[in-house]
Amino acid sequence: MKIILFISTLLFSFNIFAGNSKITSFGNAKGKLPNIYGNKAKTFYCNCDYQKKSIKLQGCGLQLKKFKKRSKRLEWEHIVPAHAFGKSFKEWRDSKSICGAKKSKSGKIKKISGRKCASKRNKLFRYMEADIYNLVPAIGSINAIRSNYSMAEINRSQKLCSTDLKISKRKVTPPSFRKGDVARIYMYMDQEYPGRGIISKKNQGLFKKWNLEDPISAEECVIYLKKKAFQGNINKVLESHCLLK
Repeated sequence: MKIILFISTLLFSFNIFAGNSKITSFGNAKGKLPNIYGNKAKTFYCNCDYQKKSIKLQGCGLQLKKFKKRSKRLEWEHIVPAHAFGKSFKEWRDSKSICGAKKSKSGKIKKISGRKCASKRNKLFRYMEADIYNLVPAIGSINAIRSNYSMAEINRSQKLCSTDLKISKRKVTPPSFRKGDVARIYMYMDQEYPGRGIISKKNQGLFKKWNLEDPISAEECVIYLKKKAFQGNINKVLESHCLLK
């Protein structure tokens, strides 16, 4: 495993992989995404209307009682959570020894998180975290409760909004019209950043199934082509299909 991770990082440094090598931080990525999705659009999972950074909750059946302050706020969610690939970086795993701690404004010593340490010390992690093919508009409270949970087929769970999004026992099932989108984003990230444990053996079959059940749509291609214009690299999962459209 260590050899694979070393080779993956070495190859990236010579720019052999076609993953993100243009957008240098998550902050920069968030600044570009409104130009791609527009200031008036719908959230990824729940189809709620939003304008700029404000969510209109009427009509999308949001059921969450937690994170109320974030319910009306637009956020940009990583479909493949940063934690899913971040834990493959030594800076994430060993943040205490690599990045140490810092003093807060109140004078207390605060440990730097694995994510912050990886973002600070590892260029490849920053590019992966900023890859806009992996980012979608989401209701803030949905982003919060989704957390770093992995995808699965949940049979019984309370719906979180009218589109049948389900989250239960640290697992997530997207609505049927997003299953293919989610699968293809995972496939892209796994192809472009190999050796990072993005798709587990258990989920390989699931994503193939979702990809077939929910084929690439015209809307998905429009978003893809806009993202390609900003980030530059090709998404091989979508490219040939979207060019035919």
